[in-house]
Amino acid sequence: MDPAVLREDMVDGLESPAKGVLTDGDVAMRDVDRHEFFDDERLAYADRDSDCLGTRVLAPSVVARLLQFLSPNPDDDVLIVGAGVGYTAAVAAELVGEANVHAIDIARSIVYEARANLENAGYGGILVDCADGAAGLPAYAPFDRILLEAAAQSPPKALVRQLTDDGRLVYPQGANPQRLTAVAPDGTPTAVDRAVVSFDPLLVEGEQSGAVERNRTAREDREHAIRHAQSRRGWEQEWIEWEGTISSRSR
Repeated sequence: MDPAVLREDMVDGLESPAKGVLTDGDVAMRDVDRHEFFDDERLAYADRDSDCLGTRVLAPSVVARLLQFLSPNPDDDVLIVGAGVGYTAAVAAELVGEANVHAIDIARSIVYEARANLENAGYGGILVDCADGAAGLPAYAPFDRILLEAAAQSPPKALVRQLTDDGRLVYPQGANPQRLTAVAPDGTPTAVDRAVVSFDPLLVEGEQSGAVERNRTAREDREHAIRHAQSRRGWEQEWIEWEGTISSRSR
């Protein structure tokens, strides 16, 4: 079937009373060729999550909810933390302008995928960089809007600091269940979406898909090192005691 027809059907479905997740972003989502971000066109316009290179690709209805809750204004500078395949960044570009959208991801393979997809879809001007999401993108700060596409118990302080004076950060707050939460530049919550969402947790360096440390996370490595340092056992302790005994006998 013609991708343009599938795209129209997707948006009409998001606007329908049954879902009702799209009220003012229809023009943006109608203008983005979602199939450019997928190898399989049949998956592109289905309203369900999928997977790409070990990262979760959000369903169209979730993208619509995120951007509507973010409420960017024309010409706002927007940072998307969690570039994914690049689709969210493309829709944001339709709302604020291509040059005003920046996206980062902790996984280099995902960054390459997003760049290629955005180029193919006609959004090559969007900056996509490899960076730790919790650290944001300070070189291009401040941002009017920051969207964190990963769950956290509280908003990363670095992201909050990168907001403009009247900026807005949106992120899925909590472990399970999660709710979209908007945060002001002083770090205080300003709005909470009552609907429940489900996002993967925000990753730190060493935890991304494909990393050498993936089988044991960076956090686990640190905890193991601390436990080891606090529990000196075996030959190390015996050697110290033996050396002390020899020293005392020689006096």
